[in-house]
Amino acid sequence: MSQLDSSPASQRLNKYLALALGVSRRQADALIEQGKVTINGAVAPLGARVSPGDDVRCSGHPVTAQQFVYLLLHKPTGYVCSRRRQGDTPTIYELLPTTHHQLKPVGRLDKDSSGLLLLTNDGDFAFRMTHPSFKKQKRYLVTLDTPLQPLHRQMISDFGVNLPDGRSQLTLTRQSDGDDTRWVVEMSEGRNRQIRRTFSALGYTVTKLHRTDFGNYSLGDISRGTFREVNIS
Repeated sequence: MSQLDSSPASQRLNKYLALALGVSRRQADALIEQGKVTINGAVAPLGARVSPGDDVRCSGHPVTAQQFVYLLLHKPTGYVCSRRRQGDTPTIYELLPTTHHQLKPVGRLDKDSSGLLLLTNDGDFAFRMTHPSFKKQKRYLVTLDTPLQPLHRQMISDFGVNLPDGRSQLTLTRQSDGDDTRWVVEMSEGRNRQIRRTFSALGYTVTKLHRTDFGNYSLGDISRGTFREVNIS
């Protein structure tokens, strides 16, 4: 069948590779441009399509399409977002069945943080959720070791705090009236340990950091240490 066949049963090669390899379509196009992808023994051009029964290979290795999977995980504290343990510290994959171990986290939560973590094998989805240009809003419940001073709250909310990797500006709302140690923090960036470093720059220690929302996705009633599979329309 022609590599440019457009029958209803066929699909674009870059989408097929993204599904099978867990990369973005842009990365899949790069593999095609580099001549690493073949369909039925012939080097595939950009824009090629794949039909059922086609033999697709990347760098000589068979590529089999799979379904995209999207998980919402309630990450407990004390777990790292990596595939290997760090010393005796367990990884998030110890909370998942082996059938989901190929999934990758969308962004990170450090060992001492808890809450909503997205995992998927859809590279395009991960890109859309994490690239700064898409400005996906994230919401956290943050507890500080000492009450936040009004001047520092204004600095963080209105002007931002200068960090080594740039200015950090967060939206702050009290979790409870009169309590200046517990805050709802909202942000659209995702720099490494940004919330902790922002408060630390002003002399505070974050004693609890719990993510409740990431873009359109919320933790809801997912129990600690468990996950829910969701459909992405």
